[in-house]
This record gives sequence, structure tokens and C-alpha cells, in this order.
Amino acid sequence: MRLTFERSLADKYTSLSQKARVLTENWVYGQVYCPNCGQTHLEQYESGRKVADFYCSSCREEYELKSKKTTIGYRIADGAYGAKIERLTCSTNPSLFVLNYDSTNLTVNDLMVVPKHFFTPEIIERRKALSASARRAGWVGSNILLKDVPESGRLYIVRNGVVTPKADVMAIWRRTLFLREENDMKSRGWLMDIMALVEKLGQEFTLGQLYTFEGNLERKHPDNRHIRDKIRQQLQVLRDRGYLEFVERGRYRLKQHD
Repeated sequence: MRLTFERSLADKYTSLSQKARVLTENWVYGQVYCPNCGQTHLEQYESGRKVADFYCSSCREEYELKSKKTTIGYRIADGAYGAKIERLTCSTNPSLFVLNYDSTNLTVNDLMVVPKHFFTPEIIERRKALSASARRAGWVGSNILLKDVPESGRLYIVRNGVVTPKADVMAIWRRTLFLREENDMKSRGWLMDIMALVEKLGQEFTLGQLYTFEGNLERKHPDNRHIRDKIRQQLQVLRDRGYLEFVERGRYRLKQHD
């Protein structure tokens, strides 16, 4: 995978934002594979399409691209809040590429992909409405809160200028595909909450360690009065889905990807 942009493509543009768009989109089109099925080449939608930027001609997975010359961070600006929330339950909601590039050397530093099954209303932040004096007065935008996505949902194709082996990216992607079967957003959100907590505890953990997060989960899910029961239920689902392994009574282990 080549990590440099094709500089000459931007020569006819004067706007820095236009230059960045052309260079980053061309790089993804020419260099990035589909992490869902492994197809070596992605197709690009016509410019101006509202929902997605790229798609795979083999598995039909769609991708939206967000590019930044600053570090990726934990919050990504996105489009209209209402439309974003409505899209979450749609089968065509795209997965997300987040690209960080060096604007001086015109090279790729990082490329992260967030599979679409990690998108729930909880990771979408509502921004303040634009003021009455703004050109789009009253418009309400959104942010994608990457910090609320489990690490297993933030897959680095490129990290700090180093390309991750394709087989590793695809194996991690496959490990979490079971989330797509959870059409109920609350159920999916619960699974993601437990996955994120498990990742904090490390490779092997106990049920007692998970119980220490009971207060956090109560604040996040105030309608649930049986938090410990819910924790055990979610662990059972994650074990059945091959995400966790049962070691012994009250002890679990994150299952290694193949």
C-alpha cells in the first residue's frame, strides 16, 4: 500500500479544502481494499452523494470518508443530526473511514475504519443549532464520538505510517459482525458497552471486576434496575458469539482472532 498522495491531481485547484478532498479520495480509490470482504479495489460514487463516498462492487458495503490533517482524536464532525440518527437503522448506513494525513509531505499517517454495526444513537452527539445570523440558521449538526466506540470497532488499516496486515484487519472485522444481527439499537448498545469495559480490563477478567462498573452502567441506563443480571446476560451473548471464552466460574477471556 503506497502512503503518498498523487500531488499533480491538486494542481488545478486553489482551495485547500478542494485539494485535500481530491487527494484523499483519489488515494482511497487507488490504495484501499474492502475490509468487509477483501476486494482489492473500491468504487467511488459520483461527487456530491450525501450518504456515502465509496462502495465495494463485490459485497456492496458502503463507506463514508472523513479526512483530517490533525490527529484523528475522539470526535469527528458529521452531517445533520436528525438525518444521521434516522440513517442508523438503515441497512445502507455506511461504514466510516477516518483518514489523517500530513499536509506538508502529503502522506497518510493513519487510516481508521469503523464498521457500520458499531453505530448507535449513543455515539452520535447533537451539536448546538446554528445562530439566527448564520447562512443555515437553525441547522443542527452532529459529531461522531469515537471515544465511545470499543477498540474492536476502531480498526487501523494504517497506524503511525505503518500498514496493518490485511488479514489482521479482516479477522478483527469478522469477530464483531454478529452486532449486525442486533437490529434493536438498545440491545446493540448494551453489547458495545460491555465490550468496551471488557477491553479496559485486559485479556482475562472476572465477573467481579465487571461489577465494579455497575454505577457507570446505571447512569448510562437509568431505566434498568437489574444491572448485574444484564451484565451476565451480555457476557453470555458475547460468549455464544465467539467474542469471549469461558475459563472457569466467574472468569472470562477475550478470544483471539483467527
